[in-house]
Amino acid sequence: MIHRLKALAPAALAGISWLTLSVACAEDVKLPATMVVTAYDTGTAGFNIAVGVGKMMKDKYGTDVRVLPAGNDVARLAPLRAKRAVMSAMGSGTYFAQEGVFEFGTKEWGPQPLQLVLSSVDCNAGSLGVAKDTGVTEIKQLKGKRVGFVVGSPALNQNALAVLAFGDLKQSDVKVVEFSSYGAMWKGMINNDVDAAFATTITGPAKELETSPRGVVWPPLPASDKAGWERVKKVGSFFFPHVATCGAGISKDKPVELGNYPYPIFMVYGTLPEADVYAITKAMITGYDAYKDSAPGAAGLGADRQTKNWVVPVHPGAAKALKEAGQWTDAQEAHNKELLKRQQVLAAAWTDYGKSNPPSDDKAFLDGWMKARAAALTKANMPNGFE
Repeated sequence: MIHRLKALAPAALAGISWLTLSVACAEDVKLPATMVVTAYDTGTAGFNIAVGVGKMMKDKYGTDVRVLPAGNDVARLAPLRAKRAVMSAMGSGTYFAQEGVFEFGTKEWGPQPLQLVLSSVDCNAGSLGVAKDTGVTEIKQLKGKRVGFVVGSPALNQNALAVLAFGDLKQSDVKVVEFSSYGAMWKGMINNDVDAAFATTITGPAKELETSPRGVVWPPLPASDKAGWERVKKVGSFFFPHVATCGAGISKDKPVELGNYPYPIFMVYGTLPEADVYAITKAMITGYDAYKDSAPGAAGLGADRQTKNWVVPVHPGAAKALKEAGQWTDAQEAHNKELLKRQQVLAAAWTDYGKSNPPSDDKAFLDGWMKARAAALTKANMPNGFE
């Protein structure tokens, strides 16, 4: 039956239920014969880790995992929403999509009920990589420099702004250069089209920049600079101080104090059945040893290394698997319920806004939604996150 299913076109597979595809495997974990996962561009940490996880699922459970690279958050989520993919290895765009902000504040999107499976925090960090030939060694020295943005990727763009905030810089203090994708932005770094771009320190493109004539540096964000970190969190509440000991130009002998958040974040839609997400999560937990060394950062997916009480809820199926692994507490459960409640508040606010005859102009629509969103969260006594 599996061979017959592999012969089907992806469009046909999309219409087949998980139950039809499920096959019994080791440890009573049931995974589909074929699974599609989206990720960042080829060569990035997220893509490489997703491939490593996929190989484990193929070797251990017979599941063919197809990893689809996409240049921005909208492109990564669209296949999941259309039920052509099951899971995505996302970044902080997971949070922006949940909140219905930036590119997700359009008529076509709105707040998305995204929930976590497993995420990685390892020896790497996420920050602005800067071309060494600029002479920049501190964030504040980026004033007037060219900073890369990616069209349709609020995660990367907002992350860049959060790091700039550490140096008390705003978007108007730098020259924004827009690119069509993450990969194109980092090619722009090598080609001297831009001076700084956001990335995880272990991403392949940053390694390429390190070995290029331009070189790479990561201006530090010391945890001791309380004022700087207060500014960071106003723009990117999902960041936390982190000492990076691996990446382009970084090692255990040459660590750098930077910022970080979970990446990649393996996430699904909350509408995916609990049993399905439980199976995926349990497979990733029990198969950890088979992929933890497959790519830099993969080791951070360990069940005992999960970020607790973050800003996006864990899917109940994943929580069940983590609880079985002894990595889930009552405090986490209570925090998770509040986050799930937040998603309900945002969904209701979006529905009400749609019924209020909102303006057709895109900018006016987004402005109106942000006001409606803020009002709904205030009424529910929940933080806005985007003042």
